[in-house]
Amino acid sequence: MASDAPAAAAAPASGPPSKAARNVVVVLAIGFFVLALAGDTFLLAVSDRYPEAFIAMNARNRNLVLVKSELTWWAFFGIATVRLLISDPLFFLLGRWYGDAGVRWIERRSATYGPIARTAERWFGKASYPLIVIAPNNYICLFAGAGGMSVPVFAVLNVVGTVGRLTVLWFVTDSVSEPLDVVRDFISANRLLVFGISLGLLGLSIWSERRAGGGEVRGLLHIDEEIAEIQAEEAEQAEGDPGSGTADDEGGRGVEVGPAAADDGEGRAPDP
Repeated sequence: MASDAPAAAAAPASGPPSKAARNVVVVLAIGFFVLALAGDTFLLAVSDRYPEAFIAMNARNRNLVLVKSELTWWAFFGIATVRLLISDPLFFLLGRWYGDAGVRWIERRSATYGPIARTAERWFGKASYPLIVIAPNNYICLFAGAGGMSVPVFAVLNVVGTVGRLTVLWFVTDSVSEPLDVVRDFISANRLLVFGISLGLLGLSIWSERRAGGGEVRGLLHIDEEIAEIQAEEAEQAEGDPGSGTADDEGGRGVEVGPAAADDGEGRAPDP
């Protein structure tokens, strides 16, 4: 499925404009990541009592569906829209600053999401616009920045996709109200147990990421050093295999936005 958008080749990555700008983006990205984890861990057990705070901390689909009945339409759409959109520009900027090395970085950083990111990257070259509308997660937004997508196009697609997804959830949730009532009743009757399970899942997730040498927070804190290592590795590979292609010699193997990427044959042209 190819996008109908015009092709736009990625510009060479230039790095952050300053260390201060990089630090602001990294600190904000870490803050939103920690906020989401804290919301899932500490507020799930009392989500029926504090639904606004619950989705303000993490507005993932399952959280929105769970507390939709506790919210007015303006709170549902207003809080969720802001929460879903506020962190996307951060990863778009990282993609714009670090280019293809940033794509390699996000693939390596997470034991959980690395394989998903690689699959998303292959599809992004063929359907960049639909992917941003349907699933503007961290790595899709990073791919958009690395691919040189313009800021207005990215913003429009992101807003349209976010509001569209919330609209679908608002109406579809009513059709599964009975199973959701069972879940809500279980949570309210077993708050301590739910909190214990949430805490255990948080610990398991952190342990799994650290065991694999990954973790979003650690990766963001050391993004410059890790990307420098990736660039050095790719440079060594290019020197050892000079016939591997010319795309790497002209600014890196970025991800194109539009049908030009689909012509590559592998879905990965020279673009969370």
